Amino acid sequence: GVRMRSPKKFATASTRQIARAACEKMTDQIAQQFVVSYYQTFDTNRAGLGALYRPESVLVFEGNKFQGPGAISEKFTTLPFQAVQHVITTVDSQMTVDEGLIIFVVGQLKTDQDPPHGFSQTFYVKQFGDSLFVLNDLFRLSLHHQ
Repeated sequence: GVRMRSPKKFATASTRQIARAACEKMTDQIAQQFVVSYYQTFDTNRAGLGALYRPESVLVFEGNKFQGPGAISEKFTTLPFQAVQHVITTVDSQMTVDEGLIIFVVGQLKTDQDPPHGFSQTFYVKQFGDSLFVLNDLFRLSLHHQ
């Protein structure tokens, strides 16, 4: 005869799928909010970015490594331009197995009178207390060297 599956199994599966979809949507919203806040701070008050990093945080900026809020903040504040504006093209995100968040950003940045340059940046972000902190940060301009 035909075996009937218990309705409970269907409910559990669909509940799990709904929960996963809700979690992914929330992940995307958190990533979007983080990115907006991060680049607003970068464009208006670079020195304020240090507060987003912890002593164990690492930034790799154009292949150069900086660790901790002091070194990272110093790198950002000594970049050779006055004005900067980031325009975000895409934000992709994934929840990690340890409840962190990987955020991949593609966009353009314009500094002073220079033409806009493409860039990509990847963040590994984790919650400590009520705040999100950047533990890993990788940044590259999209320049193709001949």
